[in-house]
This record gives sequence, structure tokens and C-alpha cells, in this order.
Amino acid sequence: MTTIFLKQITTFTKTIVKMDFQVKFDINDRIYLRNPENSEVGKLMVKKAIDLIYELGFEQFTFKKLAIEIHSTETTIYRYFENKHRLLLYILNWYWCYMEFLVTFKLENVTDKKERLKIIVHLLTHELAESTSKFDYNKAFLNQIVIAESSKVYLVKDVAEINRSEVFKPYKDLCAKIAEVISEYNSDYKYPRSLSTTLIETSHHQQYFSVNLPKLTDISSNKNSEFTSQFIEDFLFKVLGQSGDEMV
Repeated sequence: MTTIFLKQITTFTKTIVKMDFQVKFDINDRIYLRNPENSEVGKLMVKKAIDLIYELGFEQFTFKKLAIEIHSTETTIYRYFENKHRLLLYILNWYWCYMEFLVTFKLENVTDKKERLKIIVHLLTHELAESTSKFDYNKAFLNQIVIAESSKVYLVKDVAEINRSEVFKPYKDLCAKIAEVISEYNSDYKYPRSLSTTLIETSHHQQYFSVNLPKLTDISSNKNSEFTSQFIEDFLFKVLGQSGDEMV
């Protein structure tokens, strides 16, 4: 299981109580050469890499550009990551761990089986909430990177070799968690894990297409998150044999 270090911060305003969580995950050490979480330059490196990949795209992102951004050298970055593919894999592992944490946290006190699935759909199709930590990652940028770039870590020729190092385990764990909730809703459904993976990947594709290639979708407004959420929810409950408007 992924180790989670959790620190809760409560911020009070006149009318709002804001709950902010700082989380640290035990990322597979086969992804990196030196753990970036153990130094300020390492944490800054990952934070700025997310900003740059969002701004430039993964193809145009280089360690040279990242070194300029963090006022360091390429050599320093190479002490942490073998190449930019490994850095992207680290970022996505963090996201998958965070998503599993969020799913578990959000479902903790929810007993209605349909509502549990709806919460998962919402998490998959909407931007993540921001927090205020100095070294925390930009969740909006991270979400867009996952939508546009995540397939690049496993749609590679040497994926089988990479997989032997269990670097995709956080993604598999997230899929397994969602599959578990699917089975709770409909224990007779035979393909919960395949459906779980389909929900995640389809939510990414539809969000990407609705912004960049809208003719590949049925979006009719600029609210791509709402469109994707409605589409995924409709698809999910029909596959499971119940419409989203019916009660379990």
C-alpha cells in the first residue's frame, strides 16, 4: 500500500472554514535516482516541472529549460531523474496516489452506493481543489497534464519492462478502488476493473476532446467538465443496468 503522510491545516475566515491538507506519498524509488521530497531543490524541481509541462507540453519540455526555471543546472536534475519520461512518471504517480487518497477520503462517510459512484465521477471530471503550501503542486496544471500527457508513460515500447518495476501500481490501486465501489453498486457486473479503467481514461479523452476537438464530442457549451461528468455518469449507470435517475 502507498504510505501517506497527512497534515491537516484549518484556516478560519469570517464566514468560511477552509480545510487544507498537505499530503506526502511514498513514491516507488525505482522511478527516481534521488528522492526529490528529501530536499527543497528536489521539491521545487517537481513543482516547476509541472508548471513547465503544462505551459510547453511534454514534447517541448527539457531539463535545460527546467534548470533555468529553478536557477540550477541540468546536472543537478539528472541526479534526481534519469530522463524526462521518469520525471513525468513521478508526477503521475503522485497524482494517482493523491486521487486514491481523495476517493477514500470523500467516500469515508457516504453509505449510499449510487452517491459513492457519483462522487467518483465528479472527482474524475473536475479540477482538483488548490491548497496553500509553498511547495504544493498546482492542481489545475497537474489535472491538465494528466488529461493531455498521462498516456505517454505507458504507451511506450518498453512498457512491459517498466511495469516489472511496479511503477504503475498507484494507477492500478486507484482502478481497483473504483472497481470495488462499482461492485458494491452492482455485484453481478462481471467487468468492474475494466469499467474502472474505462471511466478514468474516457474522462481524460472527453475532457481533452471537448476543448481541443469538440466535434469528436457532443458538447454544446463551454462547460467541458459538466459535459464530461454528465456523459460519464450516464454511461456508467446504463452499463451497470440502472439509469442515473433511478434509485438502487
